[in-house]
Amino acid sequence: MYQSILVPVDGSEHSAKALGVAAQLARGSSASLILLTVAEYPPGNMGLFTGGMPEPFTTDNWNEIADALKADADDALQKVRDAVDLSGLEVESVVRQGTPAETILHEASRRGVDAIVMGSRGISDMHGMIFGSTSHKVSHVAECSVITVA
Repeated sequence: MYQSILVPVDGSEHSAKALGVAAQLARGSSASLILLTVAEYPPGNMGLFTGGMPEPFTTDNWNEIADALKADADDALQKVRDAVDLSGLEVESVVRQGTPAETILHEASRRGVDAIVMGSRGISDMHGMIFGSTSHKVSHVAECSVITVA
């Protein structure tokens, strides 16, 4: 049924549940899993409650910011990998930088995945309530099947 499944993860309980569902689907169809974490800078909710804007990139702070984003992304990936039994499955972990919905859609299209399995709510719940959730945006634009796990 499926050959490749993209699973966006952000370290949240909902993304771990989505990975569990994706793992079951992969076992049933011998599909490979691609775990995607999007390192977003500036975060979508930056300045929302402070009334300010994020500090712009400079050549002085870029390496420090990039290292912190990568470390956070690696932590999010590891957290969900530890929560789900992935033994016997072909799993690739990928970190990309950008806005979550657009990056997920781009990666899915670029790889030609058969499905995206993602949580309905993640670590940016407040941002999602105000601006619309990532899963909602992805499900309306993706060229493949999208399974949203609550």
